[in-house]
Amino acid sequence: MADHSIVPVLKAGQIPESAIQKAIDTLHIGYGHTSHGSQVTDGMAGLVVFANNGHLNNSYTTDLFVWNRGGAEGALDLYEGSGYSDGHLELDAGYSGWDEKTRDFLDDPEYADYNTIIWSFCGQLSGWSSEELRDNYLDKMAQLEIEYPEVTFVYMTGHLDGTGESGNLHLRNEEIREYCISNNTWLFDFADIESYDPDGISYLEKYADDGCNYDSDGDGSRDRNWAADWQNSHIEGVEWYSCDSAHSQALNANMKAYAAWWLFARIAGWSDQDS
Repeated sequence: MADHSIVPVLKAGQIPESAIQKAIDTLHIGYGHTSHGSQVTDGMAGLVVFANNGHLNNSYTTDLFVWNRGGAEGALDLYEGSGYSDGHLELDAGYSGWDEKTRDFLDDPEYADYNTIIWSFCGQLSGWSSEELRDNYLDKMAQLEIEYPEVTFVYMTGHLDGTGESGNLHLRNEEIREYCISNNTWLFDFADIESYDPDGISYLEKYADDGCNYDSDGDGSRDRNWAADWQNSHIEGVEWYSCDSAHSQALNANMKAYAAWWLFARIAGWSDQDS
């Protein structure tokens, strides 16, 4: 499970370069998303320069974290669908049809070597019931796993919406987490990562939203931004890096990039007990 607890692992240089290289050599990733999901790939793009400048606590090879569609010039192969359209790994309006788009992609001979699939939510989970979560997502993911046993499917939680621990979104995210634990599946815990700052301080109970805004004094109004505060008190370009981060702060995308590479290394066979 890629959650906030593993975010420091890559930053501290605790993933061996050989494990990252194995992920690059063996994974072919299809990633479908709209704007919120772009935080992951935008963070990964910014990480390349940050790592090349020596700000990960390890002597990783220059350009190790490069990715592109097709894996050209030794990069990680990541096919990114990014928006609402009719192309491969693009969402229809709402969240319908994502599973058929997955089949279309995997059944296309041009993409026959793709062995990892991830889809990101936008705001759908905030309004779904437990039954809708199962019908629209969990059951469809399970069916895809049956149909494509050679493909690794990565589950994901929905981004924070400011409703806190008692909100519908958190309840649905908890169901996804419990399902993944029970069924021993991979999870990129999008919501958990943006619920904590890099020091491990939690903001979910303070009604944090997707922009990292939160209610600091319990008066019912989000009056501070934990990511902006952290960025302002730490050195840009050394402790964090500037990058695009749709609807949010750069630090949020930084942390999701670290978590993504941890996840890729683990899927490729690295055990964090090996570091």
